[in-house]
Amino acid sequence: MDAPTQPLLSPAYVKKTPIFLSFTKWVLKIVMWVIFIFWATLIFLFPAEPVNELFEKWLQLSSGTVFGITGSIFLVFSGPILIIAFLAIVYLVISDSGEEELQDYLMLELSGLRFGLIGLFCLAFLFLPIARGSVLLRLVDIPFEHATKYHVWLGHLTMLLFTLHGLFYVIAWAMDGRLLQEILEWKEIGVANLAGVISLIAGLLMWVTSLSPVRKQYFELFFYTHQLYVVFVVFLALHVGDFIFSMAAGGIFLFMLDRFLRFCQSRRTVDIISATYLPCGTLELVLSKPGNLRYNALSFIFLQVKELSWLQWHPFSVSSSPLDGKYHLSILIKVLGEWTEKLRGNISNFCKEKQELPFQPHSKITASVEGPYGHESPYHLMYENLVLVAGGIGISPFLAILSDILHSARENKTCLPRNILIIWAIKKSNELSLLSTVDMESICPSFSDKVNIEIQIYVTRESEPPLEEGKINKTVNSSVFPVLSGRGLSVLVGTGNNIWSGIYVILPVLGFVLFMDLLNIYYINPFGINSWWYKGLLFVLCMVASVVIFGGAVVGFWHLWERRISESEELEDNQMKIGMVQHINGSMEDKESSQESLAGTSTIQYGCRPDFKEIFGSISERWGHVDVGVIVCGPPTLQASVAKECRSQNIRRRCHDPIFHFNSHSFDL
Repeated sequence: MDAPTQPLLSPAYVKKTPIFLSFTKWVLKIVMWVIFIFWATLIFLFPAEPVNELFEKWLQLSSGTVFGITGSIFLVFSGPILIIAFLAIVYLVISDSGEEELQDYLMLELSGLRFGLIGLFCLAFLFLPIARGSVLLRLVDIPFEHATKYHVWLGHLTMLLFTLHGLFYVIAWAMDGRLLQEILEWKEIGVANLAGVISLIAGLLMWVTSLSPVRKQYFELFFYTHQLYVVFVVFLALHVGDFIFSMAAGGIFLFMLDRFLRFCQSRRTVDIISATYLPCGTLELVLSKPGNLRYNALSFIFLQVKELSWLQWHPFSVSSSPLDGKYHLSILIKVLGEWTEKLRGNISNFCKEKQELPFQPHSKITASVEGPYGHESPYHLMYENLVLVAGGIGISPFLAILSDILHSARENKTCLPRNILIIWAIKKSNELSLLSTVDMESICPSFSDKVNIEIQIYVTRESEPPLEEGKINKTVNSSVFPVLSGRGLSVLVGTGNNIWSGIYVILPVLGFVLFMDLLNIYYINPFGINSWWYKGLLFVLCMVASVVIFGGAVVGFWHLWERRISESEELEDNQMKIGMVQHINGSMEDKESSQESLAGTSTIQYGCRPDFKEIFGSISERWGHVDVGVIVCGPPTLQASVAKECRSQNIRRRCHDPIFHFNSHSFDL
């Protein structure tokens, strides 16, 4: 790849300074960058377990100082940026003493250049957290629903830097009287300003619509404008050329690989084995899957129904354990918004058509799935004592955990939780029907001899039990709609087979290197191609071509392998589906026994919310000096309350009190 033939700033602006001052400034710059990279890396990798262990060791070593634990944390997280600030003061003083004062517009251009460069470094990380099946996320065991927070933070920082980059240049050009000329300029050798303006406008549209008030009020606007990332990336490459764009290309390339794989997986239509509409306004969908597709009890999927929208994908936690069945998984969908209301209506109408006109053509429900995604390992099995705190539909993943533990207990597996406390806050008592989706007694007869399960339910908007219900073991009225068609989920997912996932990453990377070499040998060098924007375009095209050609080849062979495996299991698969529908149709008769087993482990309080201070205090007295895993799935206020109480209990704990380990399992874009 050719080196740039023109510097970003004119040589006329380069000033000669004494060697000592130049060397001192150079050393200061290196030190500041080293400190900044260390600080940013620490923050980025802090959720990883090895970094957490090192941090805990640091706290143990340094907490004995006069400043205590606060001083230790301040030194690690706030100290680096303050040190950089002090060094920056020294750097500026030296600069003022050794150089003449630069013109205002030149300072603005220099500042804009620096902001753009730092923004490019941030861009190198921006796409990594949203590559859902990325090997990097799997390596550090950060699930996608948690990694999106890093994407949000990096997105705000990146767009702030790029906005300042553009703003400083605009002010400098306006001061120099050449604003319009510079904005419309598209250089062959050098930066193409107009391409940068287009990229920045696309980025600003994504940024503004991603702000929390806009995103929550107009989610579809946020979703559709975020597809402008293609325009943003392509015109950025045209703006800076291939050699500068290559600084951030690694993360973008991994995202492209993940996106292409998700596109291939989502082309398959997935069976809806059954749909159950519960009285609380929740749909339970049972989806078909191949036997060799792995997931765990804390996984989630993205669901698309083409009859509702060709572009919208909605995330849902898996409510079934992988031990519930080899060929299916379940999700619970709370009917809240327009999309879920349409889904409920479509399923209801579809089933009515089948019942009234069984031999006539009828409308279809075309479901596609991406995933499942989630933690690499079922970390809920790491703790011997579990506290599961849910709000409303947030009980879904905990039903999967409960089923997973009961199946394992039935098989007499070791290293299982022995004490499980479920704290569930709901608005109305009709939501109790969600518990009927897990029949604990049928999964593990006499489970109380193996696992101590306690369920505390808080009905916040009812002061007493409704007359028509009265007890939790009242049989719920549900409608079961068998909706058999099509096929199971595709195994083409980044969290699936490790060997195929590895080949899918390695081969396109080698293909990209090959394409770039061939392009340089047979086109760029022989024909003397020097245009920055054109070489940037060729760079992007090589990335796309390597993903589509080499990645597509891997996907094709992966698909053939999947089909071969599926054919060997086809007979068993069909029998399993038929048995599944029969089981679901017959499960209505077992609802009462399921509710009776739950009634023995549940207590319900009406008209109040959980008092976490009292609950956690009671746990401390009963469970003693143990490690307690606390997992929360619910709204941010619930997460904050539980996290605060865990922190409070750990700070004032005595030697015989438990240690609470807080974990969040909530998906919030």
